[in-house]
Amino acid sequence: MIIFAKKLYVSLTCQKTSHTFTKIAFKPLHTNLFNIVLLSFFLTLGCGKLYSQEIKSKKNALPAVKQTDKPVTTVLDTIKLDTVKPKKTFLDGKVKYRAKDYAKIDQKSKRITLYNEAELYYKDVELKSGIIVLDYEKDEVYAGRIKDSAGVLSQYPNFKQGASEVQPDSIRFNFKTKKALIFNSRTEQGEFKIKAAVTKKENDSVYFLRGARFTTSADVDNPEYYFQTNKVKFIPGKKVVTGLTNMVIADVPTPLALPFAYFPMSQEKSVSGIIIPSYNDSNTRGFSLQNGGYYFALSDNYDLTVLGDYYTNGSYAMRFESSYATRYKYRGNVNIRFENLINSERGYPDYSKQNIYNIQWSHSKDTKSNPNSSFSASVNMGSSKYFKQSINQANVGSNLNNTLSSSISYNKTFNTIPGARIALTATHQQNTQTEEIQMTLPSLQGSIDRVYPFVGKDGVKKGFIKNINLQYNVTGQNKFVTTDSLFFKPQMFRDAQIGLQQSIPISTNFKIFKYFSAGASTNYQETWVTKTVEKNYDASQNQVVTQTVNGFDAYRTYNFSSNLGTTIYGTFNFGDDKRIQSIRHVMRPSVTYAYTPSFEKYYDNYYVDASGKISNSYSRFDGGVYGAPSKENSNIVGFALSNTFEAKVRDRDSTKTEPKKIMLLNNLNFSTSYNFNADGKDILAWQPVLVSGGTQLLDNKMNVNFGATLDPYAIDNSGKRMSTYNIENGGSLFRMTSANLTLNYSFSNKGTKEENKQSERNGGRKDDLFGTNTDLNDSRNSQFAQEKDDGEDVITEFFNSKIPWDMTMAYSLTYSNTNRESKITNNSIMVSINMDITPKWKGGVSTGYDFVQKGVTFTQFRFERDLLSWRMAFNWTPLGENSNWNFFIGIKSGVLSDIKWNKRSTSNR
Repeated sequence: MIIFAKKLYVSLTCQKTSHTFTKIAFKPLHTNLFNIVLLSFFLTLGCGKLYSQEIKSKKNALPAVKQTDKPVTTVLDTIKLDTVKPKKTFLDGKVKYRAKDYAKIDQKSKRITLYNEAELYYKDVELKSGIIVLDYEKDEVYAGRIKDSAGVLSQYPNFKQGASEVQPDSIRFNFKTKKALIFNSRTEQGEFKIKAAVTKKENDSVYFLRGARFTTSADVDNPEYYFQTNKVKFIPGKKVVTGLTNMVIADVPTPLALPFAYFPMSQEKSVSGIIIPSYNDSNTRGFSLQNGGYYFALSDNYDLTVLGDYYTNGSYAMRFESSYATRYKYRGNVNIRFENLINSERGYPDYSKQNIYNIQWSHSKDTKSNPNSSFSASVNMGSSKYFKQSINQANVGSNLNNTLSSSISYNKTFNTIPGARIALTATHQQNTQTEEIQMTLPSLQGSIDRVYPFVGKDGVKKGFIKNINLQYNVTGQNKFVTTDSLFFKPQMFRDAQIGLQQSIPISTNFKIFKYFSAGASTNYQETWVTKTVEKNYDASQNQVVTQTVNGFDAYRTYNFSSNLGTTIYGTFNFGDDKRIQSIRHVMRPSVTYAYTPSFEKYYDNYYVDASGKISNSYSRFDGGVYGAPSKENSNIVGFALSNTFEAKVRDRDSTKTEPKKIMLLNNLNFSTSYNFNADGKDILAWQPVLVSGGTQLLDNKMNVNFGATLDPYAIDNSGKRMSTYNIENGGSLFRMTSANLTLNYSFSNKGTKEENKQSERNGGRKDDLFGTNTDLNDSRNSQFAQEKDDGEDVITEFFNSKIPWDMTMAYSLTYSNTNRESKITNNSIMVSINMDITPKWKGGVSTGYDFVQKGVTFTQFRFERDLLSWRMAFNWTPLGENSNWNFFIGIKSGVLSDIKWNKRSTSNR
């Protein structure tokens, strides 16, 4: 006979006795044929239902098993019937759950109720809430809030499936269909925060929202602004498509509305998209649309941004910006800018038209990719007036820069014995005032490492003979000297100068009397050129005619030099009980001698008149890449003395036993030379004494540098140097002809500032003494905006005493007395101060004063307001030809960078 038996099992989850449930199983006992036939007879009378009934034990309960984190499992029938299909389990995975107060299991209604700090885990679903109800007959779960002791709803549900996370008021989710119904959901996708009244989860990747708002504000429940829409299709990690969308600021609807909107939300890489232009107007160029274009996300390794401006008077500009990188190989970026500028209108007297451009390229190679070779580029070239006249650059530091420079280099090292290396470099130097351009395209440098031919087998290099070494160097140049107007035109290439120079230096060094270091060297040099000059006197024109001769030519030179130097240490002790215990003085005197013979054989004469009495000499190598060899021999001895002064000072902290070292003078240098070939008329024997020095004060925050030129000779009434010493002419031993002093002081109470990197790349200063860079492509990239917002609004009662600030100061003084003028030619100071006026307001000013010209130098005022999700900034340059102002307000988030308003004045330039 088969009977029904009941067994009671205790769940081992969370160690809660409330996690008990019943389990029904069939238990086979002894049977016989009679019982089987009798049972079959009753079963054929009709269909019925059998129920098991839980009978409570009156006295002895089954012992409870200590609970563990064992997941809830589904109970199956243990008897297999050939004709009855087993019922499918309600969940096909492990379920873990826990609750702080209780976990109630209703076997009849097939529900599990978790209350207070409830948690449920099933496959990739994580659910936390105040209350969770699991209906395992319908394969659904419900989660909602509960009331605390004060009657306030708390413990909002947190539903997480895969990478998607939602914080709603309540949620219903079906495990089988993967559909969900969510009320007042809150979720984050990239920089967006989304809140919706009702959300319907269609499947794993599609959501439909009703009554939704989108914002980048930190507080999605009380945002500063948001976009309100009623119908939304949301695909996490990919995109959001909405119906009619209205922008709301401070809970006030604005007229800004769109019939539909599309927001990309890719987290893997940037996506291509349109860059909306900004509107401006100008007195000289009319109305304009600026910085509109398209961003191309070409691949994970490189991108491209195309931007353009258009003015109603016909002016336009184009900019191409690209960044690229390959991990462990290289990285770089390219900026190409072109502007066609038209001032006023055709027919007016102030009408003008011109084209300007600028090219910037930076490239760096990862040394790990190939340690034996490297390639780098730093290019900044273009029109000399670009930064002064550009309609899209407002940076005074770049405007005041007088030079543009570029360098592209490739270096290769050969692992040979002896070692060798080669470098190819293209350089560019451009004077923006004279518009002169000097360019090498390319230049070659090669060398073979030093060889010591007289070193013994032990390898010890000691003494005059064993230290003799030689090496081989080669340099070559393809040099151009041109102007802006001829840059990269045929004439520029016709005027190219090509040359190659080889040298073999031989040198040695040794000790004399143990304390003196001596050295001697000679250098043989050979120079090849492809162009020379020929000069003749044309009597008919009464002038000298110079002709260029194309063809190979060469000259050879050599020289000799020696040096002797030592180091002298001196210490002055004042006693351990003194504030200054001792001063240490280190002197490094040195004497050098250099001799170069005359190479007069490379000089020719041309006659000024027909008689041949008056003649002039010239070298056919004049004006070449490496110039001409010297006609006069050089026989010069040089003297130099460098000094450093350091003090030991007793520390103010009485607990410290060791004195503190302070550098008094980092360097104090004197140098001059004596020419043995001086004739006492055109060439004087002694050169002026050059004095230079520098130190750091105020805990190394102030850099002090000074210099002076001391001439031992007197001057006549016309200001020409005479062979008479100044002291013999009734003056002092030396006549100071010039002197200079510079001070740089930077201090702050908030750490290191961000450098003005774009200004430096344009050729301006690293600091902000000439103002911060304002690239009108995106005004969010100001110096203030680069500082990371930690999201904290720290307001103290005594905030005024804790204002963060930084200050940079530069002072320059120049004295000139070359011709007894004895005047200050330059005396100016520049100051830049930035401070956090309040936790949300920042301000800054850069200004200066010229005491010689008696006027204010460059001045700029900067203000910025942190509006949480927004940023507002105002820059004003009130004086000079670069006077302008710029106002910007826009959303900080990059995904909404096109939502901005930028208004600026037109520069006077």
